[in-house]
Amino acid sequence: MNYGVVISVVIYELVVILGCAVWLKIKEKKQAAAPTDEDFALGGRNMGVIVLAPTIALTVLGSAHITGVFEMSYNMGAIAIWFSLAHVIMIVVACFGTGLWVRRLGVVTVPQIIKDMYGPGVAIAISCVMAGQVWGVLTLECQGLGIVVSSLTGWNITQAVIVGGILGILYVVFAGMKQVGAVNVINATIMYIGLIIATIYVAGKLPGGNFDFIEEAIPNSEGGAEFMLSIFGNADLMITFAVGNIIAVTFCQSISQMLMQTMMSAKDEKTIKKSVWLAAPLNGMFGVFAVILGLAARALPEYSQYGAKLAATNMLVDMLPMWIAALLLAALLAAILSTFAMTALTSATIWVHDIYKGYINPDADEKKLANMTRILIIVLAAAALAVSVALPEILNAINWVFAWIVPVFWIVVFGLFWKRNSKVAGTALAVSWIFNVIWSLTPLPASIGGFIGGLTNPYVTLILSLVILIIGNLACKGEPGYFKAQGIKPQQ
Repeated sequence: MNYGVVISVVIYELVVILGCAVWLKIKEKKQAAAPTDEDFALGGRNMGVIVLAPTIALTVLGSAHITGVFEMSYNMGAIAIWFSLAHVIMIVVACFGTGLWVRRLGVVTVPQIIKDMYGPGVAIAISCVMAGQVWGVLTLECQGLGIVVSSLTGWNITQAVIVGGILGILYVVFAGMKQVGAVNVINATIMYIGLIIATIYVAGKLPGGNFDFIEEAIPNSEGGAEFMLSIFGNADLMITFAVGNIIAVTFCQSISQMLMQTMMSAKDEKTIKKSVWLAAPLNGMFGVFAVILGLAARALPEYSQYGAKLAATNMLVDMLPMWIAALLLAALLAAILSTFAMTALTSATIWVHDIYKGYINPDADEKKLANMTRILIIVLAAAALAVSVALPEILNAINWVFAWIVPVFWIVVFGLFWKRNSKVAGTALAVSWIFNVIWSLTPLPASIGGFIGGLTNPYVTLILSLVILIIGNLACKGEPGYFKAQGIKPQQ
């Protein structure tokens, strides 16, 4: 264990997290008005570009981008970059589409839009599934935290997950969205400085003093292949992994509460549009560095022996001088902590606003709602920590988790712009969700085989939901699109 690196990273995280929390509390006391639940959940809907852009980027830049891409680079090669490219596409869709819509409608949760369009039946189903889906992402972020902390300390994954989870709770529990935004501004800056310096330094320590040795080492390594050097991989990976991730990420994250809560916190719609020019590069370029470092670890026998989960992080700890290792690993940990914090906050927000306030205690005041959100952040994070150590590869699990929300994207789009029929929407959800479970937990895909049997879960929920919604809306009567019915312009 490198105690210098460990101490430096822990001090950095605590100083940034607690420092921002104290600063925000001091500002809060100076304000005349008492803080509301909307201040905690949405930062008072006043985020400017400087805070919003890095929060957009880091909200969806978590363990899947870091330890997940390291894993996939190890197993399938450079094609792992498509996970990051899919997020660039998704951020563009959110900043020029869904994010503007939710900000215009002034809601606190995505299921509130569904309730206004389709009624409480469809809305409560989506509330429960979306809260569970976001919590599923939270369990994967716990795993990512454990991997980074384990590489730093040499502890086993269980101990590392617990320590990482405590830091993640501190990231958000004091001041909510405002705290996440303030910490993200600092962490995004440190992250890229550390990542660029570390990549240059690692290149100098590799055989030949650069990354060129990867071209020869990967194909000749045990289990290696020539296609691992291409971002297009082979035909099978391009269809199942690359296109599958574009579908999963674009049609899930661009309507999931996880990212939409950040959009709801924007000062206005123009701020969201401006933020795309910083948020998309911040998120997308990270994948380039992660793939390069992941391939380097795969090509070096002394690190490939650690396996897909730990090869790259152990390489970084060993190769880098203490100050660079501390800087980089603090930044990587911070990126995962940001997503951990947002998934905990958004899952708690859905439970508090759509279920607790909607059905259990409709008269709860602002203070009560904020305190309930804090309590649920801790409860949901603790539950996620408990199950995270037994999870599969991060990106494989992400595809299954994301597939649940793909039908919600199309229900929202069709409901806002075309036609609304609650029975058609409910049928699309039920059939898609049932097949998402069947596709993962039964031998059906294997028995079908061939091209169809090889499709990932997001393909299945996308195809089923679109077919049912299109045929159902053509065959059944329904109310006109919500924007038209309410006389609302979707953008300004």
